[in-house]
Amino acid sequence: MPFNHGYAIFAGLERLVDYLENLTFTDTDIAYLREVENYPEDFLTYLKEFEFKCTVRSALEGDLVFNNEPLIQVEGPLAQCQLIETALLNMVNFQTLIATKAARIKSVIGDDPLMEFGTRRAQELDAAVWGTRAAYIGGADATSNVRAGKVFGIPVSGTHAHSLVQSYGNDYDAFTAYAQTHKDCVFLVDTYDTLKSGVPGAIRVAKEMGDKINFLGVRLDSGDMAYISKRVREQLDEAGYTEAKIYASNDLDENTILSLKMQKAKIDVWGVGTKLITAYDQPALGAVFKLVSIEDKDGQMKDTIKLSSNAEKVTTPGKKQVWRITRKSDKKSEGDYVTLWDEDPRKQEEIYMFHPVHTFINKTVRDFEARAVLQDIFVEGKRVYEMPTLKEIKSYAKENLDSLWEEYKRDLNPQKYPVDLSTECWNHKMRLLEKVRVDVKALSEGK
Repeated sequence: MPFNHGYAIFAGLERLVDYLENLTFTDTDIAYLREVENYPEDFLTYLKEFEFKCTVRSALEGDLVFNNEPLIQVEGPLAQCQLIETALLNMVNFQTLIATKAARIKSVIGDDPLMEFGTRRAQELDAAVWGTRAAYIGGADATSNVRAGKVFGIPVSGTHAHSLVQSYGNDYDAFTAYAQTHKDCVFLVDTYDTLKSGVPGAIRVAKEMGDKINFLGVRLDSGDMAYISKRVREQLDEAGYTEAKIYASNDLDENTILSLKMQKAKIDVWGVGTKLITAYDQPALGAVFKLVSIEDKDGQMKDTIKLSSNAEKVTTPGKKQVWRITRKSDKKSEGDYVTLWDEDPRKQEEIYMFHPVHTFINKTVRDFEARAVLQDIFVEGKRVYEMPTLKEIKSYAKENLDSLWEEYKRDLNPQKYPVDLSTECWNHKMRLLEKVRVDVKALSEGK
């Protein structure tokens, strides 16, 4: 799982849907491909007349997802399935990664506001905008990225730069100028000396401007924040601004924030930039796109399997569904249950769940509810799924996190969430695994 975490938050579906609905090849695309690859004309004609015809099933944005289970299922002509592979992985891997990082940070922050501050450090503009969207799904409350605010309706918030203070030569004059053009004011107080000129300058301007501004607080961007925030809190309280908030930034992540909280830092709002928008400690998610079934020359579907010396990387063959199993009593999750497509655990009074590699780890579950994770998004190229609003997705993600046991959510050494195969699915995998081994051995012996 990303960041050695216990879960991931699925994101990126909206962009994928938009891509698939608008997937065409223009005349200039065709001309370029003809020039650089020398493709045969019948293939270029196929691309020019391309019409997406696949059925796509997917987890929904905000769903919790886990290792060794399908997140998206694409069913259709092989050429079309292969054609969308790269775009699908690019969009889903990136946004799922950022949403998960945001959730990880938010789990440490708790009820404190989390501000996404990463635009200048993102890997290009699209990554900044779509990364902000993913961060909002995962738990960010607002962003400094105004374009993301416009496009997605995310609340925007931010402060001014050090260069503003430098251009005026002192904190007081800079804060005065800022307050004359902004109703809501958060002053960046560490350009010169936080305690001697920054905070005193902010307090002076707040008193002089009075009701003309909303003095929201001050922002710290350097120094020993545990120590400085306590002194800043004292200065603000002594001046009568007990409601003014202390904002903090400066290469924060869940680890530094946890440390600051343990030191009882007086910080109210957390601005996280670089280490959120770049997923600094794990810059890529490893979701893969694998063939699990193919039509043979007689028109029959034949399941396929990919082998590996690493048992965890052996694919599970066939068309499948993922079921989220929860207890009826408290809606807490029992695990995920991967079945062949024609199985339906909702028709069973009990299910036998076991680890697909270490089969001695098992349990029988009763009094449960089962929810199908993979939902129809496209059916034979036609979209059948109505996209929810971003606020609804964010709320859905939080609802799913609330249903997960704390042992799976802890930041250090989380318990591994069970993703189990049904008996029928596991037996099918073992049979196909043995068949491939026999076939490979026969080929190697020239039989």
